[in-house]
Amino acid sequence: MADVSFKPQALIVGAGTGLSAGFARQLAGAGYAVHLAARNVAKLEALAAETGAELHPLDGTDAAGTAALIDGLPGDLRVACYNPSARMRGPVADLDPEAVRKAVEITAYGAFVLGQAAAKRMLAQQPANGRRGTILFTGASAGVKGFAQSAPFAMGKFAQRGLAQSMARELHPKGIHVAWVNIDGGIRNASRPERTEATGRPDSMLDPEAIAAEYMHLINQDRSAWSDELVLRPWVEKF
Repeated sequence: MADVSFKPQALIVGAGTGLSAGFARQLAGAGYAVHLAARNVAKLEALAAETGAELHPLDGTDAAGTAALIDGLPGDLRVACYNPSARMRGPVADLDPEAVRKAVEITAYGAFVLGQAAAKRMLAQQPANGRRGTILFTGASAGVKGFAQSAPFAMGKFAQRGLAQSMARELHPKGIHVAWVNIDGGIRNASRPERTEATGRPDSMLDPEAIAAEYMHLINQDRSAWSDELVLRPWVEKF
């Protein structure tokens, strides 16, 4: 394996073939050594070959495993992103409590696990251009308003948003940029193509490459005007 210790390191937890893939491509193009972590990394082999990314099998709720992964990175961790979430639908009276606990653990506790480990590593690093790193959380409109029959997802995303707000207030003055991104709409991907012929409205779904470009914008924001929250929605999405 090539020596990438001289490059800034970027870690995406819960990586997939949609938003994460676009983000990985843009990070690699910007000179980052990319690390992709997921429970199933076999699906990421083509993306890793394309971007030069290193793959890491990981359960995002595994605190020890996440800390070990971040501690073992060969260079300074400059970007960390948490993508996983768990959706459960159904009447609140009928939900399985154990399944709800697991869903909230994936969406909220896993975000804390990544956030804590990344913050610890970044705080120990010397600043580059006045900043130590960027921590991003992929949110959803469920973190702003709870929808009927979607209580577990709302619980997790509300908690995730609160975590990001608290971390931003604590870590921004220490040179670590923290932001929560509200993805308010469906993301276009191979398994969920946009049906423009049915709607007559092109770009009614979020383009993963366009989302990734906004993530890169957050990374590159001047620290005099840092965003701690960003809302991204298609032009036809209802507020």
